[in-house]
Amino acid sequence: MTDQNASAGLGAPDTRSLLSLAHELVDRAKAAGAQDAEALLSESRAIEAGVREGKLETVERSETRDAGLRVLIGKRQAGVAFSDLSEAGMSLAVERAVAMAKAAPEDPYCGLVEPDKLARTLPDIATYEASDFTPDQLEAAALEMEAAALGVKGVAMTSGCGASAGVGGSAFVTSTGFERARLGSRCGLGVAAIARDASGAMERDYDTHAARRRSDLKTAQEIGLSAGERAASRVGAEKLATGKMAVVFDKRVSTTFISSLLGAISGPAIARGTSFLRDKMGERLFSEGVDVIEDPLRDWSFGARAVDAEGIACTPRALIEDGVLTTWLLNASSARQLGLELTGHASRNLGGAPGVGSSNVHLSPGELDRDGLIEAAGTGVLVSEMFGPSLNANTGDWSVGVAGYAIENGKLAGPVSEITVAGNLLDIFARLVPGSDLEFDSSINAPSVLVDALSIGGR
Repeated sequence: MTDQNASAGLGAPDTRSLLSLAHELVDRAKAAGAQDAEALLSESRAIEAGVREGKLETVERSETRDAGLRVLIGKRQAGVAFSDLSEAGMSLAVERAVAMAKAAPEDPYCGLVEPDKLARTLPDIATYEASDFTPDQLEAAALEMEAAALGVKGVAMTSGCGASAGVGGSAFVTSTGFERARLGSRCGLGVAAIARDASGAMERDYDTHAARRRSDLKTAQEIGLSAGERAASRVGAEKLATGKMAVVFDKRVSTTFISSLLGAISGPAIARGTSFLRDKMGERLFSEGVDVIEDPLRDWSFGARAVDAEGIACTPRALIEDGVLTTWLLNASSARQLGLELTGHASRNLGGAPGVGSSNVHLSPGELDRDGLIEAAGTGVLVSEMFGPSLNANTGDWSVGVAGYAIENGKLAGPVSEITVAGNLLDIFARLVPGSDLEFDSSINAPSVLVDALSIGGR
């Protein structure tokens, strides 16, 4: 069975070959003494062009092929990751995995998913488009992007500018009768611009964009212009006064709250008792009307998957519904430990036991656009960049260094930097107001958000 019945397009890995190798690894492990085994094969191909000062600086081509094997003997398990897929390489990997499993301590919760729980019919999800980018086209896009950034008044140079395209394939096989193969494509643009004022003070900012298919990719002109304008607007940044004030988090940084939520509802963290949400199931975390949605079946999305890393079907669901927490994110191990049903959230750890991960999560948009949130803030700060966030997973205490723009009388004022924003995520979640500017650019997406009365550390 496959996530997608796509044939190997231009330059695409042969998923049939990957499946064959995965089956061979599982068979070898069983013959060497493993009671159960699973194998993952992945292959990727990419090309990237980088430019500087109007000239081509680098063209890089890459091709990788990696494998992971996990073996189980009773309640003992071990895994290996390797890239030598020769006869000798596979024999050595199997030998080492089985030997390590025999010597490993027992884990009462380890084991493959029971066969009757495995997904047998998977929907097709569009994730692959044959790449028709050439090195010359990537170079031209990068040059156009750099020129657009340098054309912004105040921008003196770029510190990195590139365009890339790539494709990947993977195959997963278990000794319990599950197999899955899939293809995915990706193309991207990115540039960092440096602006300088008359005094010589410099500020850096950037913009990037990526998509699975070419038609969804923003233009080089758009990305370059955005990066240049962001950098130029940062020159002359000052510190804010210390105090409590409203904070608007731009959509390119607001996903940090969704990522923190996902980490806190991870099954292993709940089972260990190391999450500040460990006793919050079924409780209201966000305001009424706030939803956090997971949609793993959305075409052309980076987080798309029909099945998780253990063969459990993935389905759309609300992780937060009308502000209320509805589920943990479970793999087989944490589900057994907690005595709960599987949720389809196992993530692949090449050569090791599965972890936990989500797919295609977004914070549903609200009614106000970013300007509306800024107006509602009154006095405060718009955060456009974060540096080194810190989170106490047990308490939810959170702080981060930020840069952005002061908000005065509901309007953007001058740039600010070298300030810290801090609060407790339980309080932040409860007061968070989503904006309307949601875009689906990544596997985790959120609109700009407003949170009132956060602590600001400044001058």
